[in-house]
Amino acid sequence: MFYKFSKEQQQIMIDQIQIFFSQERDEELSEFAAERVLDFVKESLAPHFYNAGVNDVKSMMEEQFSAIEEEILTLERPIKR
Repeated sequence: MFYKFSKEQQQIMIDQIQIFFSQERDEELSEFAAERVLDFVKESLAPHFYNAGVNDVKSMMEEQFSAIEEEILTLERPIKR
């Protein structure tokens, strides 16, 4: 993974995992088990979301560059012959 989470961010995610398991599965998860779930998500699932975000940004940038190119072309002056 490219991004390193702070200890505070990691603890918030662990807490959220524990809350999710408690509310959705009626299962108490230890901090260690929640950290393992977080590690799994970061290693196995997060790259899919990250790559989707990269592709979204790429598409958006292509649209923006196309619009800029069109704006630049409106600045051309006619050449008299």
